Amino acid sequence: MHGAPVDFSFKCICKLPDVVSEEPNIGVRPPTKNSEGKFSSRALRLNNNIISDLAGLNDMLSAVFVEPTRLAWIDLSFNDISHIHPVLTELVELRMLYLHGNSVCNLSEVDKLGVLPLLHTITLHGNTIENERNYRGHVISTLPHLKMMDFSAITKQERAMASIWHKGGKRRESSNRGTEG
Repeated sequence: MHGAPVDFSFKCICKLPDVVSEEPNIGVRPPTKNSEGKFSSRALRLNNNIISDLAGLNDMLSAVFVEPTRLAWIDLSFNDISHIHPVLTELVELRMLYLHGNSVCNLSEVDKLGVLPLLHTITLHGNTIENERNYRGHVISTLPHLKMMDFSAITKQERAMASIWHKGGKRRESSNRGTEG
């Protein structure tokens, strides 16, 4: 079941439903299909396309994969994604998510991914959020299961600092709410 990645990179794909009519790139180890023409893989490459919206992801995954809910790795790097679509939060077995080289400009977009219990690797560099103050600390505190971020291991010290930063931020938020009104 853990076959080769299904690779739809460099296909000029704009909308995810278009993937169904495309043939994947054939790599050294081609992905295997079942009798229904669906792939027995848990990895998907959609990098280097012109995708700006992830609408239709679930339908596309159901059309392409034998077990779409078991997707563990998705590469969406080098597209034009500006928002982290809630559909990604439905991929509860997602372990690796590549979003580098996109257009995400609001650091709070990352917060949506906090519900993914197995997510241990993420890339976000090359997005505008990379320039935000405490970018790395925010991502580490928001996604506590992370082991790698932007192709760099997360250290114990970074995790401790992110935890302190996160607690401090929560305290500031609650005290600000108390003064409003």
